[in-house]
Amino acid sequence: MALDTSQFKNGVKIVLDGEPFTITYFQHVKPGKGGAFVRTKIKNLKNGRVLDRTFRSGEKVEEADTQDRKMQYLYQDGDQYVFMDSDDYEQIHFSREQVGEGVKYLKENLEASILFWNGQPINVELPAFIEAQIAECEPGVKGDTASGGTKPATLETGAVVQVPLFLKEGETIRVDTRSGEYVERVN
Repeated sequence: MALDTSQFKNGVKIVLDGEPFTITYFQHVKPGKGGAFVRTKIKNLKNGRVLDRTFRSGEKVEEADTQDRKMQYLYQDGDQYVFMDSDDYEQIHFSREQVGEGVKYLKENLEASILFWNGQPINVELPAFIEAQIAECEPGVKGDTASGGTKPATLETGAVVQVPLFLKEGETIRVDTRSGEYVERVN
């Protein structure tokens, strides 16, 4: 289906030069002289690159045929990461490059959103927050306060996160997967 520039919104998925993109920013501009246009920032759904692109007002672009499916992370097989659809038990393999920085936060049975384009899986989106146990960190010292400094802690997933000094090995914490920052301790 073709989209007109007047239908642009954040999150709309389009096809340009045979590649799927999502609109992350748009602005309709009507200069005093010349024709109106739409200034956009678009993100490539395959490799994550962001481009600035300008469209003439009324220009038509093709809408991307995409589908989001919830899938569960199962295990790592060499340099492949295996996800399973909970409905039909179909398994899909992703490479380390396709998963990207998210490999640091993958835990067995973690629910992720897999983006399909023309029936092919192209992108893995992890939940915004995960809960993970601290596997290794230096012990806290008596007198360490909640408002003090931080120390590095290695999570069960292998990610290294800066945590407050009072946390110990074995405690479960919530981590923001987008920034890699400690959020809170989970009881």
